[in-house]
Amino acid sequence: MILNKENLKNINGEKVTKPTPEILALPERVIQFGTGVLLRGLPDYFIDKANQKGIFNGRVLVVKSTAKGGADAFSKQDNLYTLCVKGIEDGVNVEENSINASISRVLAASQDWTEILKAAHQPEMQVVISNTTEVGIVKSEDKITDYPPQSYPGKLLAFLHERYKAFNGSVESGMVIVPTELISDNADKLKEILLDLAIHNKLGWDFENWLKTANHFCKTLVDRIVPGKLPEAAQKAVENELGYEDELMIMAEPFRLWAIESSSKKVKEVLSFAKADKGIFIVPSIDKFKELKLRLLNGTHTISCGLAILAGFDTVKEAMANKDFSANVLKLMKDEIAPVVVNEDITYSEAIAFAESVIDRFSNPSLAHQWQAITLNFTSKMQMRNMPLIRRYYALKNEVPQLTALGVAAYILFMNVDKQGDTYTASVNGKTYPIQDEFAEILYEYWKNPETVIDNTLGDRRLWDKNLNNYPGFNAAVKSYVDLLQNKGAKETLSNLHSETEI
Repeated sequence: MILNKENLKNINGEKVTKPTPEILALPERVIQFGTGVLLRGLPDYFIDKANQKGIFNGRVLVVKSTAKGGADAFSKQDNLYTLCVKGIEDGVNVEENSINASISRVLAASQDWTEILKAAHQPEMQVVISNTTEVGIVKSEDKITDYPPQSYPGKLLAFLHERYKAFNGSVESGMVIVPTELISDNADKLKEILLDLAIHNKLGWDFENWLKTANHFCKTLVDRIVPGKLPEAAQKAVENELGYEDELMIMAEPFRLWAIESSSKKVKEVLSFAKADKGIFIVPSIDKFKELKLRLLNGTHTISCGLAILAGFDTVKEAMANKDFSANVLKLMKDEIAPVVVNEDITYSEAIAFAESVIDRFSNPSLAHQWQAITLNFTSKMQMRNMPLIRRYYALKNEVPQLTALGVAAYILFMNVDKQGDTYTASVNGKTYPIQDEFAEILYEYWKNPETVIDNTLGDRRLWDKNLNNYPGFNAAVKSYVDLLQNKGAKETLSNLHSETEI
């Protein structure tokens, strides 16, 4: 039995949350550009949850760029799919399955452009969501008269121009546009591109003014790990338990965050699905969410990466299963990072709450996040995510952030690279790791003299944008940790540091 509308009545509602007939009849209120798993695992999750609570009462028209195939899974399954949430939340194992009915139709831009433009005439259509990856929000010289325009901005501008004409440029017909692409200031960049494209297409001042004043472009930050398709054995197990087959089944972690920047009352009214879940925030500024994510999630990943690999851990969950490593991560966040991210917008309690959610995420047994993947552009990540925290820590306490120094020591040891041609590799515990780091050549040269490698590395402003030797005691701390890691090993070093620490 496959998942579709006809078979819903035969599915056991005690094992999986399933939609009511009323939900399946709700009008389209959102046009979404993209069918990717992040969209289905985050925005569409929130919309479906809101519909189940009778809050938003609207469904999603999805536009995909590729043509429909004869065996298109969305068509076969009436756009229904199962979302499996697996992981840890507030220290408790979570496993939930729900049939998501947020999507009403999936149309291919290359084949269904006329139908997509028709949707611009629907009065209930008020929201635009997109995730077209970082290359989607790019400058374009599309003609909006093409069928369809090639780029995402071209398609969106054509849709908005169609809506402008359909409603005679009324202010009420403007839309709330919430891009979820993982680029800074995503909405501002999209708006600028659309305005340039409107001028390029000679759409007139009246339309340009409507585009700027009647539509709300909201910057956003999204955060949820959505690996997508389950491993084959896991998928079979879930299908056997639920009693149906589902080609579109995806998995997501419990943590979810969608921060949307707006002070507009209308935006809050239109995006009423935000009331359905604690993971959505409509706030005047999303900066605090960006800072928490950058420092406590991304920064902790980065500064812990070299240490984890030296300790012989392949995945984040494997490392977090080690009590000494997990104690190190928690102490790092609570004692060295959280105190220095506090500002007029972020309280210490908020930083600690976010840190605790990071522990849950890192410990998720259903995710196999490879430390090797985190080593990509290792140096520049540390420069952006971790180095500003050293300056802040010294300004606050005027002492060495010991666990950060340990992370820097592990980085230096990991970056003792070999070179063949233009290719760099690192060898740790008998394993070879490919190194993709624009500063690998610098570390390669410094390691030719092990006696001076620490002094040279810490003092190189190209690496850190500052001379780390100028921070009192930091050089000595790093040298001490390098010595411990070389002579005792990472696991014993961690054990000695955290032998009395419990989490």
